[in-house]
Amino acid sequence: MLNIALTGGTSRFAETLKKYFYGKNIFYTTRNEIDILKYETITKFIKRKKIKIFIHLAGLSRPMSIHEKNASKSIDLNIIGTANIVKACSKYKVKLIYFSTNYVYPGIKGPYKEEHSLLPFNNYGWSKLGGEASVQMYKNSLILRICMTEKPFVHKKAFTNFITSFIFHEYFAKVFKKLIHKKGVINIGGRRQTVYNFAKKNNYNIKPTLCNSDNLDTSINISKFYSIIK
Repeated sequence: MLNIALTGGTSRFAETLKKYFYGKNIFYTTRNEIDILKYETITKFIKRKKIKIFIHLAGLSRPMSIHEKNASKSIDLNIIGTANIVKACSKYKVKLIYFSTNYVYPGIKGPYKEEHSLLPFNNYGWSKLGGEASVQMYKNSLILRICMTEKPFVHKKAFTNFITSFIFHEYFAKVFKKLIHKKGVINIGGRRQTVYNFAKKNNYNIKPTLCNSDNLDTSINISKFYSIIK
């Protein structure tokens, strides 16, 4: 049985994942156990628990505005922290799984395939692509470009001019274990549609609104993902 560590053990997705992905060999860590900005805490945990697979969930995400207002914090947590993890996993030959985002794509015309060119349209996407850059240098790794959100949809309004490929946390949590031995890059998401059409299926009271940018399209091609989980 392989020992597995996850950063971001108290994150929104981790709380859902724990319902389906658990066991004595799976460690959902907190910042007190692994501080990704302190390289030694990563290596000590890997050695002490004899970790063979390292899943990196921790990072800075919402609100999106924080990446514009506090770029330094975004760089620390999403780029430097990830690079520390890559170095530690490389040193001890640990398989690394990195949770990235579909926001690394240009957001102009989807659906984007894994091999399409990358050009983030906001600082959050750049911070996650910065993390990807270091992960790509370590071949014993898997990058998941994920498009998911909580259920129920957390906002009272949803964009009608923003096309994406949302799935709910719970759906991905149920199938996640089928991916842990894969390598490379995999897009994770659902059907291509506007955020509003996605949200209103579970909340008929959701109000339509427009995002500030012109007609964003961050939708992704998920054929590789579905070929694995079917």
